[in-house]
Amino acid sequence: MPDKSPVLHMLCGKIAAGKSTLAARLGDLPGTVRISEDDWLHALYSDELRGLEDYARCSSKLRRIMGAHVAGLLGAGCSVVLDFPANTVEQRRWMRGILESTAASGQLHLLDTPDAVCLARLSERNGRGDHPFKVTEAQFRQFSGHFAAPSPDEGLPIVRHRGG
Repeated sequence: MPDKSPVLHMLCGKIAAGKSTLAARLGDLPGTVRISEDDWLHALYSDELRGLEDYARCSSKLRRIMGAHVAGLLGAGCSVVLDFPANTVEQRRWMRGILESTAASGQLHLLDTPDAVCLARLSERNGRGDHPFKVTEAQFRQFSGHFAAPSPDEGLPIVRHRGG
């Protein structure tokens, strides 16, 4: 059992902003478990994911089961890096609900990375083929259109990371 109280690490940033890279680093902390939405979506729904609507449907299914699981891990004293995007008010509300059902603390990591940097990283990532999903520039722009930066009144402590 960890000596410190558990922390729920949440990640906010556009596609290829560095969320999963930060999540991996945070996941190496003692007593910490990393849960990756991309890994779970790929394993469970890769044949169904074609666009934003498919992502929204499949991600919603995954969130329904993961919420209780994450709360259980936090309740058991494990910190959790939730490598799911916290890019909309609705997504952050779901994460805050998990947090509020436990005695854990939370940190919302905001990756402030310019679009040009994200697109360059996305191109490199697509070229390497080491990510479960290839995302086009058009898809990047479509998903980015739904991005809403967090505000302090949402009740989550924000840790800003400048990317670029």
